[in-house]
Amino acid sequence: MGHDLTVRFRKARRDPALTVVEGFHALKHALRFGAELVEAVAVEPEELDRLAAELAPDLAGTLAARVERVDAADLAELAPLVPRTGVVAIARRPAVDLDAVLADPRQAPVVLLEQPKNMGNIGACIRVAAAADAAAVLTTGENDPWYPDAVRGAAGLHFALPVTAVEALPVGERPLLAIDPEGEELRPGALPDRAVLAFGTERHGISAELLARADARVAIPMRPGVSSLNLATSVAIVLFASRLAS
Repeated sequence: MGHDLTVRFRKARRDPALTVVEGFHALKHALRFGAELVEAVAVEPEELDRLAAELAPDLAGTLAARVERVDAADLAELAPLVPRTGVVAIARRPAVDLDAVLADPRQAPVVLLEQPKNMGNIGACIRVAAAADAAAVLTTGENDPWYPDAVRGAAGLHFALPVTAVEALPVGERPLLAIDPEGEELRPGALPDRAVLAFGTERHGISAELLARADARVAIPMRPGVSSLNLATSVAIVLFASRLAS
């Protein structure tokens, strides 16, 4: 089983229809928000039910029966960093209808990450977007937002809201706000409903092309001499400013 299992998990990491979910915390969130598991393995499946009873009562008594037992040596072949909780799984990525996402009538904003570079940062942005009940997270560029490292960084919360890569943001009715240091200072009550909140890279910011499309620019107020914030921190500040003002 060891070799075949390793092959399946390695293929899943490259399959655009699948992702790998690593660790109990990520698996808990994935299942809570409707993830479809293809396969799950753990060193001690019964320990997952104990953890669920303690940390996720809504899933108590449901996990061990869905997970196949493997030894620690096999598990070590399935993830670059072996989860302390000893469980990894393959799940199907949910389909995302971009038109439906952008047409969502709720006041919730959409987060757009332009050319994000770091998988952990992508995951952290998705995690905070899920917590703030954003309408979706969209990314541009070569990095796959569903890569397992990003799913791990998001603690499995990719399944809590639409997450997808796009070549470019389609033209639509949502106002586009560029988070840019040259913009007007962030004031929670001034953020429009249903906005697309665009964030650039920490080093280069938002591209000139996207800035030209923006309906407005918004700056996060910072102490003089501080040049930038971590991407996920910026996303958290703006999302919760929007949420607390609604």
